[in-house]
Amino acid sequence: MPHAHTIAGTRYVFADLRTLLARASPFRSGDALAGLAAGSASERVAAQCALADLPLARFLDEAVVPYEADEVTRLILDRHDRRAFAAIAGLTVGGLRDWLLSPAAGPDALAALRSGLTPEMAAAVSKIMRLQDLVAVAAKCRVVTRFRNTIGLPGRLSVRLQPNHPTDDEKGVAASVLDGLLLGAGDAVIGVNPATDSVPATMALLNMLDAVRERYAIPTQTCVLAHVTTSLRCIERGAPVDLVFQSIGGTEAVNRSFGCSLALLAEAQDAALSLRRGSLGEDVMYFETGQGSALSADAHHGVDQQTIEARAYAVARAYAPLLVNTVVGFIGPEYLYDGKQITRAGLEDHFCGKLLGLPMGADVCYTNHAEADQDDMDALLTLLGVAGVTYVMGVPGADDVMLSYQSTSFHDALYLRGALGLRPAPEFEAWLDRVGVDGAVPERIPSGLSPALIGLEP
Repeated sequence: MPHAHTIAGTRYVFADLRTLLARASPFRSGDALAGLAAGSASERVAAQCALADLPLARFLDEAVVPYEADEVTRLILDRHDRRAFAAIAGLTVGGLRDWLLSPAAGPDALAALRSGLTPEMAAAVSKIMRLQDLVAVAAKCRVVTRFRNTIGLPGRLSVRLQPNHPTDDEKGVAASVLDGLLLGAGDAVIGVNPATDSVPATMALLNMLDAVRERYAIPTQTCVLAHVTTSLRCIERGAPVDLVFQSIGGTEAVNRSFGCSLALLAEAQDAALSLRRGSLGEDVMYFETGQGSALSADAHHGVDQQTIEARAYAVARAYAPLLVNTVVGFIGPEYLYDGKQITRAGLEDHFCGKLLGLPMGADVCYTNHAEADQDDMDALLTLLGVAGVTYVMGVPGADDVMLSYQSTSFHDALYLRGALGLRPAPEFEAWLDRVGVDGAVPERIPSGLSPALIGLEP
């Protein structure tokens, strides 16, 4: 059904919901590349006005990707909670924005609403919100997950310690782990992107990381971010797998391009649960997402990249993940051209993820050929901290030497915790105190972290 709005004497008509959402999206290079962006600022405003007047119930009647052709659409609609939706069923998209910003939308009310929201509803309302709106609402969302520690509590900021190495050298990885632990990082996960996605290489890293964790009794979880099928084979061979990782997207076709499906993710979750390695909880999945992945795989079905990204969160929440993060600037300037677009996308992703009930973190990052720099990342990092981001990345020197992109450093996480009065996960904080790490830049290796890590000299 067409949607229309007149602005400045010009009537704009949008053929269907998919087109309306695309034209209403704040400008980004990926939508322009796909031919989906509004042709002018006036058309974008007209689309946003038409979207604001759209009843939320329409999202249940008109799928942006056909139900019969896409298992993600089927997941979204089949699991939609009509009872939870009843509280907002009479609202428009604009009315939902007003309610989300009102005092009535406190943490408990937002939690009760999650299962009644579809990703398309979340994406739609984000398109008519300012940055401060995205920050204000996300800051009210509470999502808590557990494995060996408790992540997402109010007043806490966790850090993924990301000790990547270009050749998966175990001593190189261990050195970065020690660096991160000394700077208070690692409570979200100690997670390595392997340079070689093979079972032997993955198992070697898993065993090394688990040995470090056990030697120092660190209340955290480890992960080698190999493909889900590699992790399954490692589990079959008895490897110490805490979390199963997978990159996911918002359509069946993009997940197929990643070599995964909903059934495969369910199999992986069951396999990880069977190991019973968690001490506080059983949240065993870790997902990464990013705007532009569907377009790069020609798997977007003519849907704008931010709406497709929100649909990935429906996939994630079906498997009770411990961690989810958007790698917001990683895919490149073809999809998010500059610091302004990366900042907007990062806050959209975080808002939509938290609103839909996910433990949302962000890799505040950019590639070296994007029109962005560290000042842009400082601004986004700070905004996400105010918005209550669950965790951020900790990369030695903010420069990932294996993936060749710019992220956030251990020092950046210390800055954010210090500036906003945030603390690590409580169990990890107690461990830091026990081993003598005080959350500041260390002058020496504390006695609690001796002897040396896996063959490293102190």
